[in-house]
Amino acid sequence: MKAIILAAGRGERMRPLTDHCPKPLLEVRGKPLIEWHLEALARAGVCEIVVNTAWLEQQLVDALGDGSRFGVTIHYSMEGRDHGGALETAGGIAKALPWLADADQDAFWVVSGDIFMPGFDFDSEAVQRFVQSDLLAHLWLVPNPPFHQRGDFGLDAQGFGLADSPGPDGRRWTYANIALCRTGLVAGVVPGSKAALGPLLFQQMRHRRISAEVYLGEWENVGTPAQLAALNAGG
Repeated sequence: MKAIILAAGRGERMRPLTDHCPKPLLEVRGKPLIEWHLEALARAGVCEIVVNTAWLEQQLVDALGDGSRFGVTIHYSMEGRDHGGALETAGGIAKALPWLADADQDAFWVVSGDIFMPGFDFDSEAVQRFVQSDLLAHLWLVPNPPFHQRGDFGLDAQGFGLADSPGPDGRRWTYANIALCRTGLVAGVVPGSKAALGPLLFQQMRHRRISAEVYLGEWENVGTPAQLAALNAGG
C-alpha cells in the first residue's frame, strides 16, 4: 500500500497564519498536522507516501525531507513548480499516479494534510476488503460539523454512498477527507490539469462504485485560526 497526502492548498481561511507557512505544517498538540498522518501511515506499514505541494512547497520539502525519520519514503509531486499552482484534489491525485499505482486495480490511501484525526487507524483489513471488491473508492464519513451542517453524502443500508439523497435514516454525512481509492476514479483526468474530486465521487456513487463508513472518533477539519487555537487549547 501507498498513500498520498494532499498538501498543495493555499489555506485562505487560515490566513494570516498561512501567509508564511503551509497549512499542513501548522502545529496541533505539539507537532505539524501532516506529521500525525505520516506517523500513522508508517505504523500501518505504508512505506511510500506522495506529498503533493504548491503553496510554499519548498517549506514542506525542507521540513519533511526524504521521510526516513518517519520510517517512510516521501515523493514530492510539486504542482507549483511544474504547473504554477495547485491542481485541486483529483488533479493532484492524477498527477501523482505514477508513484501510487502500477496497475489500474492498485489501491492507495488518500488523506488531506489539513485534517486532524489522531485516532484513525489505516487498517489493513479495510484495505483487504477494498482490494477484493470492484469499488473505485471507499470513504470515511463523519457527523456534520457546525460549518457544514448539510453534509455531503447519504449512506444506504448496504454501505454505498448516496450522491442525491440522504440515507434511509434521513441523514447525510460529511466526507472526512480520507479514503481508499483506485486509479479508475481519476482515469478521465488529464495529468497536469485542474480537477475537483467531488464531481467524480458523485458520478460514481450513482453507479454504486463508492462505499463508505462512518467514523465517530476525534476529527477536525482545521480551517481557521480560531479552530486551530481551540484545538490546541483543548489538547
